[in-house]
Amino acid sequence: MESSPLISAGLPLALFIIMIGIGMTLTLRDFRQVAVYPKGMIIGTVAQIVLMPLVAFALASLLAVPPAIAVGLVIIAACPGGTTSNLFVLLARGNIALSIVLTVSASLITILTLPLFTNIALKFYMGTEHDIVLPVWKTIGMLTGIVLFPVAIGMLVRSRKPEVARKAESIVSVFGGVVLAVLIAVIVYGVRDEIWDLLKQAGPATILLNVVGIFIGLLAGRAASLTQRESLAVAVELGVKNGTIGLMVTLTLLESSAMSIPAAVYGVLMFPIGFLLAMYGRRLIPKAAPDIAEQG
Repeated sequence: MESSPLISAGLPLALFIIMIGIGMTLTLRDFRQVAVYPKGMIIGTVAQIVLMPLVAFALASLLAVPPAIAVGLVIIAACPGGTTSNLFVLLARGNIALSIVLTVSASLITILTLPLFTNIALKFYMGTEHDIVLPVWKTIGMLTGIVLFPVAIGMLVRSRKPEVARKAESIVSVFGGVVLAVLIAVIVYGVRDEIWDLLKQAGPATILLNVVGIFIGLLAGRAASLTQRESLAVAVELGVKNGTIGLMVTLTLLESSAMSIPAAVYGVLMFPIGFLLAMYGRRLIPKAAPDIAEQG
């Protein structure tokens, strides 16, 4: 389940370009609105950090999955959203500023919480403990290089050349959709010989984790009277995880191929499910719908 050169080299570059395009759709006012109306940020962060790992524990017990799969399921559930979630929010016409804030905040907080939940799962399911430590500076550097810096470039372009930014929005959506389609094809091709075994072992649990996360985001958004665009952003962040971190923990820190199966399966299945959510969002939300008009 090693990354191909297309993914390891091409994906970061593609995401960098996409995040510049996403930045062209944003202004400082969008981030200011997230700060003024912080409910979406609070609900999304708490759900990602606390609720999703608890859902994974419940699903592992309910489905009686093998111990190694259960640990892997908790690990992927405890992972934050990644830059791909920002792209899905763009495609779904959700609140992109909120999505970026949730990606950054959850990624930083999970430096502490992911090792905590991993150790709890190891003790509960395997009867062992590992001293798991995530690379703090590497995580911060990754967030800065692939999220914050290109978004800032895009926002600067929008402030200086708004016409260019407006024309770029549709191009970014098309380019992002193509990148995701290619990524799915590459991932599926890379595990073509073992995909059915992987799906049998961890498919039901990971699909349920993904779908339950999305529904929690949508229902929590409705219960908290968030706007439709905010609810979609929260739902995507809960349903589109940073599988790379999950694979790093299971394969590098824990050195367990069995524990990596849920992260690998989740990394494949979250894309078609994310596409369906994006299609739902585009049907639900008219083009260029502002959040302010929806605030109650």
